Amino acid sequence: MTADSRLIVPLDLPTVDEARDMVERLGDAVSFYKIGLELLATGGMGLAAELKAQGKSVFLDWKLHDIGATVERSARVLAQAGCDLLTVHAEPQVMRAAVLARGGSDLKILAVTVLTSLTDADLNEMGYAFGARDLVERRIRQALDCGVDGVVSSPHEAALAREIAGPDFLVVTPGVRPFWSAKNDQARAATPEAALRAGASHLVCGRPITAANDPREAALKVIAEMAGV
Repeated sequence: MTADSRLIVPLDLPTVDEARDMVERLGDAVSFYKIGLELLATGGMGLAAELKAQGKSVFLDWKLHDIGATVERSARVLAQAGCDLLTVHAEPQVMRAAVLARGGSDLKILAVTVLTSLTDADLNEMGYAFGARDLVERRIRQALDCGVDGVVSSPHEAALAREIAGPDFLVVTPGVRPFWSAKNDQARAATPEAALRAGASHLVCGRPITAANDPREAALKVIAEMAGV
């Protein structure tokens, strides 16, 4: 069984050396990696360049969130790095700035709708007037208006995103947990098969793979669950 380009494995590890080791252990089972904030200050961009040189796809999960001018400058630099996906928070000013900055590059901009660890009660505590589903819907529509390429949303809202945005919109779903794994801190999780059937274009699956005794075997088990969908 070979890699499935719809599976994204996050390298949420303390050091670049540990991330490199994980990539080596996964071998040809994984072709798409996410580099998040944990590695941002310890060589994450260098690692991204290494992965691209190996023919891998790279998702920069930086979740940019600042005034428009700052987001635009940052996204312009990242667009020149040749990576594949970049996240920004789904606020109109932020999204418009990132879309402007990526210009004619191949970088795809993803808007983060609502973090998959948040429940309706969490959003209420934060001061939002919407529950998770309503807030996700509002942000999907704003993302379309701003010209971004897709959204990050939980598997539970993937069908909503697909219904609103159509077949070509990217719907990247973290919070994916195979039936044989624990949910950990994901409040709105689903299995790989369920997430794909709901409308996800890509799945982010981390700890069930990277924390396994044999990460490559775990990745292949996830790919097997994805097969045929």
